[in-house]
This record gives sequence, structure tokens and C-alpha cells, in this order.
Amino acid sequence: MSKVTSNDFFYSGLMDEASTANPLGIGVRLGDVTTFPGLNTLGLSINLIELAAGGIVQIHTHPRASEANFVIKGEVLFGFVSTTSVLYAKVMKAGELSIIPRGLVHFAINVRHEKAVVISTFNSQLPGFASIPYNLFASNPTIPNDILAKNFQVGEAVIALIKSKFN
Repeated sequence: MSKVTSNDFFYSGLMDEASTANPLGIGVRLGDVTTFPGLNTLGLSINLIELAAGGIVQIHTHPRASEANFVIKGEVLFGFVSTTSVLYAKVMKAGELSIIPRGLVHFAINVRHEKAVVISTFNSQLPGFASIPYNLFASNPTIPNDILAKNFQVGEAVIALIKSKFN
């Protein structure tokens, strides 16, 4: 049995800069129940996201939470697709806030030539992150190429090429 301490309720994990030296140009510092135990049962979490110039938060969904994004620095295009396939998108500047309803497919991209910083908050202690590209093209076991080809109405060679990018 573990004992609760005051350290469970104070968190400095968002302070250190996250590396954006990756193909997507994104660095994320998590503030969810896995890194900040004091959030247990509180129904909230917070992440700090850094985006290099052109950096992207890939198309994804949070199955257990709505998301509020507050731009601290830079300009970021936020977009989400409604359940009726309508795209809602806007470039947000420092000081502006966007809301993404729970479970909807969405993305964010830094549209400027300097780093952008965003605080993302969620109404869940563990919102989940389902990456659409990775879920489709890098699952384990893999989704058969013929199934993806039929869904995207392309040849299996196209699917094989896309999957090769996720190795």
C-alpha cells in the first residue's frame, strides 16, 4: 500500500524543454495521472506542447476527453472534423483558446517560422491519444493491405508504400 505525500500534488514536469528533433517537429511534456499522481480521480490533465517551425500534432483523437488549447507563443492552425465530416479550422495566435470536442479527429500545425508553444488541458486524468496514421499503417498485428486499399480506394502498392514510411 502506497502512502500519499505532498509531492503527489505538486509537479514540475512541464518546466524542461521538450525536444522537437523528430520527423513531426513536436515535443510534448505530459501532465496526466501517469506523471502527476495528484490528478488521480480529479478528471483533468494538462500537457505542454512545443512545435518547431512547421511542426505538427498528427491527426488523432482523444477517446476519453475534450481538449482546450491555449496558445502561449506563435501561431497554430487547429482543426477538427465533426461527425458530419465538416472541417472546423482556424489559425490561433498567442493568447487565444480553442476547444476540441471529445472523440473528434483533429490536428494542429505550427504555421510560422519560429517555435510555437501550446498548453493543452483535458477533462480526463488520462485522455488517451489515438494516432490515426499510426493506428492504420503501423498497427501490430498489421491491418491487411487489401482492407486498407479498399477503404482508401487505392491499389495495394500505395498502401505498402505508406506502411513503409512507418517502420
